[in-house]
Amino acid sequence: MQAFTYANPASVAEAARAAAADGAKLIAGGQTLLSSMKLGLAAPEALVDLGAIAELRGITVSGGVVRIGAMTTHAAVGASAEVQKAIPALADLAGKIGDRQVRNRGTIGGSLANNDPAACYPAAVLGLGATVHTQSGTGSRNIAADDFFKGMFETALAEGEVITAVSFPVPEKAGWQKFKQPASRFSIVGVFVSKGPQGVRVAVTGAGPGVFRAKELEARLAANWSAAALAGATVSADGLNSDLHGSAEYRAALIPVLAGRAVG
Repeated sequence: MQAFTYANPASVAEAARAAAADGAKLIAGGQTLLSSMKLGLAAPEALVDLGAIAELRGITVSGGVVRIGAMTTHAAVGASAEVQKAIPALADLAGKIGDRQVRNRGTIGGSLANNDPAACYPAAVLGLGATVHTQSGTGSRNIAADDFFKGMFETALAEGEVITAVSFPVPEKAGWQKFKQPASRFSIVGVFVSKGPQGVRVAVTGAGPGVFRAKELEARLAANWSAAALAGATVSADGLNSDLHGSAEYRAALIPVLAGRAVG
């Protein structure tokens, strides 16, 4: 591992200033970055640790919105009585990410900033039509889920921009189903469905190079919110992942099946 400087800011503003330096990387739970550094796949000149910033932690529910601080761990989201009551599917998703060690170190902000194509949280953010709140040296932004995810490990975040929180509109109905790779526990295919203020949304993770919405399934569920509405539905395999865990055709076949289970 190469030498690097280390900053431990106490505020978001301080973190944003430190992150603006050339070669700096923000570190949240470190689930991906530290492993990448050990393997020589990443060599930041500076690490900016967000762990000491209290304002980045916590969960509030108000006005039909669940707001989760970026440094809130998966375990905290999964165990939150407020989240369990407002959006049970979100609590279920968070409570089944990885294993106990991952859930107690990994954070929602870190997961979204990394945007692994098989991660769970992107499906919830896109599937619920959430808003990602950020701050940088030039100000703050509120980024809609549909604008946030840009592709494999790519987001709308600018260099040095810090995710501060994520706001989820409370849906009328929502569900989550994940067909996981048993060793890594990442999604071979994961599907999050919801019906609420953002309309009907079906978000898919693990199947392609990044999270995406299954518009044809959304149209069926908008007309009839039931598993039966997805009977006979198909998803194109074009552009989907194909690897030792499953072919593109296999993943395509799983998507409507899991969506139907998520609807219940």
